[in-house]
Amino acid sequence: MQTKLQATPAPEARSAHRPGVVLSGVQRRFTAGRRREPVVALHGLDLAVEGEEVLGVVGPSGCGKSTLLELVAGLQEPDAGEVCVGGATADRRAACSYMPQRDLLLPWRDALGNAAIALECQGVGRREARRRAAPLFERFGLAQFERARPSELSGGMRQRVAFLRTLLPGRPVLALDEPFAALDAITRTGMQQWLADALASEPRTVVLVTHDIEEALFLADRVVVLSPRPGRVVAELDVPGERPRDRRAAVTDPELARLRELALEALG
Repeated sequence: MQTKLQATPAPEARSAHRPGVVLSGVQRRFTAGRRREPVVALHGLDLAVEGEEVLGVVGPSGCGKSTLLELVAGLQEPDAGEVCVGGATADRRAACSYMPQRDLLLPWRDALGNAAIALECQGVGRREARRRAAPLFERFGLAQFERARPSELSGGMRQRVAFLRTLLPGRPVLALDEPFAALDAITRTGMQQWLADALASEPRTVVLVTHDIEEALFLADRVVVLSPRPGRVVAELDVPGERPRDRRAAVTDPELARLRELALEALG
């Protein structure tokens, strides 16, 4: 049984005619090792994300959260059902930017070069790609670190560079796979506020996977809870209020605390 809570109306700035994401009856299975029977990661999964909505996805380990993101981003295809981005099942890679759990910065490139590589992969020359990427460094708190190598950056700075690399191609859909999982608690809290502000200034359709319920509630317009494998939606929680939220206020917000308890109950 799926839990559904009604939310306050979506902000008018969220545009339903912008590219959204729809998964209908999705099933994905894998052959694992010497097992005769395939592992079913997702089964009968239905999910819709409006244009410029931020959707948080939480669930137990192994429930298919990362598989869901890779399906959205066009890195995998479903065994059954459909995955549509902007109304199309094909060319999802052209509409989505995928940010994996690790920053995967190239150690021989400076920070600016690591961000600019996203444009180079689209055929933009290296010099022009760096020129386009440079203004975002000051905007997102990385000014004066353009020439720094990844080994010279803090964990939070590395994640900012990785996020800028994800943002630069200008694709309307972002698939973020636990972007702050490797950070310490203090850095993670600061990065959550930074990402909330960044998404407010650069609106995109976002699917954010995380194990952190508070993080999902703070960053998202809506949070869905997946069941243990095979993953399916067992709860859907609409988060009140507009983004970006204030981190300190969110910590003591009684409504967010109530939603956290509902999410934990759905997780069992």
